[in-house]
Amino acid sequence: MDIKTYRYPGKSEWEALQQRPESDMTSLFDTVRNILEDVRMNGDEAVRKYGERFDKVYVADLRVPPEEIEASEALIDEKLIHAMIEAKRNIEMFHALQYTEYRKTKIRHGITCWQKAVAIEKVGLYIPGGTAPLFSTVLMLATPAIIAGCKEVVICTPPDSEGKIHPAILYAAKLAGVSKIFKIGGVQAIAAMTYGTESVPKVYKIFGPGNQYVVAAKQLVSLTDVAIDMPAGPSEVEIMADGAANPAYVAADFLAQSEHGADSQSILVTTSETLAEAVKKEIAYQLSELPRRDFIEKSLSHSRIVILKDDAEMMEFTNQYAPEHLIIQTENYVELGFSVWNAGSVFLGRYTPESAGDYASGTNHTLPTKGYAKMYSGVNIDSFTRKITFQEITEDGLRTLAPTIEVMAANEQLEAHKKAVTIRLGKY
Repeated sequence: MDIKTYRYPGKSEWEALQQRPESDMTSLFDTVRNILEDVRMNGDEAVRKYGERFDKVYVADLRVPPEEIEASEALIDEKLIHAMIEAKRNIEMFHALQYTEYRKTKIRHGITCWQKAVAIEKVGLYIPGGTAPLFSTVLMLATPAIIAGCKEVVICTPPDSEGKIHPAILYAAKLAGVSKIFKIGGVQAIAAMTYGTESVPKVYKIFGPGNQYVVAAKQLVSLTDVAIDMPAGPSEVEIMADGAANPAYVAADFLAQSEHGADSQSILVTTSETLAEAVKKEIAYQLSELPRRDFIEKSLSHSRIVILKDDAEMMEFTNQYAPEHLIIQTENYVELGFSVWNAGSVFLGRYTPESAGDYASGTNHTLPTKGYAKMYSGVNIDSFTRKITFQEITEDGLRTLAPTIEVMAANEQLEAHKKAVTIRLGKY
């Protein structure tokens, strides 16, 4: 298929070129609300009902038994086991280094303040079923949750037609240290983790991707009942390349992103018309060899190539688009990397494909989409913690600080605030 190419568009045209595939989820909200409310009121009974309706299987025991988790290792290929162990090691190493110890700060004589990071006690991880078992997402979410010290980690994932969970998902959970796994998918899974049921514990924050119904459910429950990782949309990549880039590598990254889903988006931004044409030929050639060709072609309909005049324009376009994944394949990729303000995760140089971050380099693949990289981070240790501030003030410290507090409180007409200070200093 011929991917649309835009040559030297003016800045007034950029916003239109940066449009993501849109789906109006408001039409789903009534359906989603009904399921959420049903599960809130009727617990496991409602969960089983919707599982039978949507997953086409009735699951009597919603929790995966320990023996099924233990048996998972024997059911998957030994090469996959070694790959998952290596990936988990790298993810663990990278995320463990993010943990920060906070020191006490002496603001002035008699006034000491500090901050402590505390894990969110109960978190829920949603792992989609869909067209493939996303065991990598189990590692990406469960590993930092365990490192952060979350006391209760719950996984919900849809069963197959026989009521089973793919053994790779079970083994990934076991490897990460999670044993509470439930055979629940879709909106009913989000509802179960939000409100709690007879089987599923209520959690305080929910993580993980999902289809548009799951995304709508997460949005709705986050309004009043539970926190979520971030707003979510279809996955996306931008590849920034110059004339020195390898067109086969660029095309491979373009297609790898398209494999995520029919509504995924790939954008190539380049200063080279020659590269743009070479990449289009490579995409056509490589696409012919891929088994999910029909699926990928739907995604490519949302994708495009944009030719700009220089590095400055490419970087301005990029920071305006704020891609989930940004691959920089230019000769000066280090220099350009320093100019990135808005991106979920950045892949520098010709030997750094997005696939590395998706699976095994150590960084997290749960990232902000739809331009939310302008204000959200990807999942990290901080996603699973809260910061509590502490302060300790001596009598001398309060005497020093009192005039400031008293004047400010009086001017805000909050007399009780002022008296809380003066009474301690014998002025009241």
